[in-house]
Amino acid sequence: MNITFAELRRIKHQLPTGSVKKIADGLSLDEQTVRNFFGANKFKEGDFVGKHIQPGPNGGIVNITDDSILNAAKKIIHEAQFATQ
Repeated sequence: MNITFAELRRIKHQLPTGSVKKIADGLSLDEQTVRNFFGANKFKEGDFVGKHIQPGPNGGIVNITDDSILNAAKKIIHEAQFATQ
């Protein structure tokens, strides 16, 4: 799956407070691994996740090989939007 880095960051910024921990716990990952997925680069504290960034417009193109973190984030955003309606 390909997505722009800007879109990935937009999704991250839509997440409610506590979502990184919720995603990490749900997928049995370290919280820093989830942060790294969304653009952080602290690999000593978290793992590298299945993505590769290629230079390009909007921060480049991110090729995601494992979209479980992205899907969990989208689900949380959808649930948060549904809860406020």
